[in-house]
Amino acid sequence: MRLRDELSDIFVQGRYQMMVGVSLAILLPMLIRTFLTGMELSSPYQVNTAIGSTIALIGGYGSFRRIHVLPGITSGGYIATSFTIWFGLLATVLFLLRLEYTTVHFTINYVITMVFFVFVHLFFVSRRKIAMGVVPSPSTEALPPLGRVEWHYIASPDVSIPRLNAVVVDLHASHSDEWSARIAGFALEGIPVYHVKDTIENLTGAVAIGQLSENTLGSLNPNHLYFALKAAIDGILAAVALVVLIPLFLVVALAIRLESPGAALFRQQRTGFRKRPFTVYKFRTMVTAQSSQPADRISAITQDRDPRITRLGAVLRKFRIDELPQLINVLRGEMSLIGPRPEVVALTQWYEREIPFYHYRHIIKPGITGWAQINQGHVSAVDDVIHKLHLDFYYIKHFSFWLDVLILLKTIRTMCVGHGAK
Repeated sequence: MRLRDELSDIFVQGRYQMMVGVSLAILLPMLIRTFLTGMELSSPYQVNTAIGSTIALIGGYGSFRRIHVLPGITSGGYIATSFTIWFGLLATVLFLLRLEYTTVHFTINYVITMVFFVFVHLFFVSRRKIAMGVVPSPSTEALPPLGRVEWHYIASPDVSIPRLNAVVVDLHASHSDEWSARIAGFALEGIPVYHVKDTIENLTGAVAIGQLSENTLGSLNPNHLYFALKAAIDGILAAVALVVLIPLFLVVALAIRLESPGAALFRQQRTGFRKRPFTVYKFRTMVTAQSSQPADRISAITQDRDPRITRLGAVLRKFRIDELPQLINVLRGEMSLIGPRPEVVALTQWYEREIPFYHYRHIIKPGITGWAQINQGHVSAVDDVIHKLHLDFYYIKHFSFWLDVLILLKTIRTMCVGHGAK
């Protein structure tokens, strides 16, 4: 823990991020290329690519540092956006000026740069304590306790306050002239001022819906252009992944058959896109059920230390290997790589009776991994499912490529540490 804190103290300082970023993303690929191909470091291809990449890295870093983004759970997406814009701009400049550079090398620099800075943000910067000032109002009286947030309630407009990262205000409430002047003063001092509801949403990564008339999900309609593009990307990646993973599939299937009787693949009816049922595929991780009847609500719920789980099944679940056959569902267009997890039909029917608006999570395709999956893990109790639903709504509201990038990075981390499995 001390090592992480020390690294965090280093990486929040811009000059160190820049030094490490340039070394990893630009200098290291140059040296590797020279070693592998014999191309001189002074070659115009190497020099122009390095200069262009360095300018893009500095420009992208400076851009997202100057954007007053709420220091919440999705702010890493702005990092990826800034670097994409700057690297795209520099690639266009190099092309129009007809300068000698290598596209592959430039692309590698871009990918390493984006991954490095998003990684630093996720693992170091975003875990630091955030000092948030709170302007008093009925909606800010009982803010939820958040581990990385220090709430500083400001008693009066003229009271002295510590150094703040941001200020939380109910912008829909009526404030006195003194408070209005103080709120404007925060902005003039360079301290970001955020609406309380947006603040909680971004810090928790969840959208709570009390009434449909609130319409906080933008009519619950995802971006249709990205929806179509994502479906095409899902199909291509699923096809490639299935080809690459065939040897792993064969080994896992053989191990399952050797450990316990029954088929290696487990099939189950789940609720999918627009509430349509479909058959999901997984590696079997439990002993084969004696009954051929469809799973009821109780048997569909996996409990902690569930005795039905085999020894191999526990390992497959821990590292999410059991989910990989769902690439078949992605290839068939029934699922996406990233989206709300599909629930068993019996559970869906139960949740629908207990939870308002539950079926709104089905307006986009279910995914192999998702925002709720990486932030909450496996749940079954109604109260936990309600929070999971709020996480799903957050994903739908912020449905974008950059949020998917963050989910992918967090999924890789989850697979490595085995968090949240049952």
